[in-house]
Amino acid sequence: MTRHLKVLDLLIPARCASCGAPGAPCCPTCQTAWGSLSEITRAPTAGLVPVYALARYADEARRLILAYKERGRRDLAPSLGRAVAEALPELPRRPETFCLVPVPSRRHASRVRGGPHVQRLAEECVKVLVGKGKPAMVAPALRLRAGVRDAARLTRAERAVNLDGRIRPVPGVWPAKVILLDDVITTGATAAACTRILDASGIHVSAVVALSAAG
Repeated sequence: MTRHLKVLDLLIPARCASCGAPGAPCCPTCQTAWGSLSEITRAPTAGLVPVYALARYADEARRLILAYKERGRRDLAPSLGRAVAEALPELPRRPETFCLVPVPSRRHASRVRGGPHVQRLAEECVKVLVGKGKPAMVAPALRLRAGVRDAARLTRAERAVNLDGRIRPVPGVWPAKVILLDDVITTGATAAACTRILDASGIHVSAVVALSAAG
């Protein structure tokens, strides 16, 4: 299968998932959509945990995320992971080891997307950090129980109810201090719920980092 995919890549060269330029899943111009970390404010996370995003959920950033999540462009994972890896050292309180906890995905969504897409993003980010000599690891310490609805069109209150009691810690030996990683911050309800669950498990979330922030 891998050999067939490589042959297909030769016959049909990659095109940028944002602008369509040939040559790479994300062209150098569209890669600049990811900037430095900007702190954002959301009511559910205010006073709980600092939240940062690399871009506004619009234009190139939105097209790249949608292509990655919903249109099967898993080949974008390395470029997205690199963007996060380049931004993480900007955190005000940079940890000695970057321990990334991916926000968990619904089981159905994971099947459709070829696996947990945020965890894949975290893994690519860690590859870049380790390649630069920075200690880093992925800590998949959270999971979602069955019954969680797609949150795309839910209000902030509905998102909170949707997640209530459905985020669970994964048994294991995890770092005491972590960074929560997500793709898009919308209302902040998911980030807040994940942070509280981790905190109750004795795991401190020093920051939430997302590729983009809506609104």
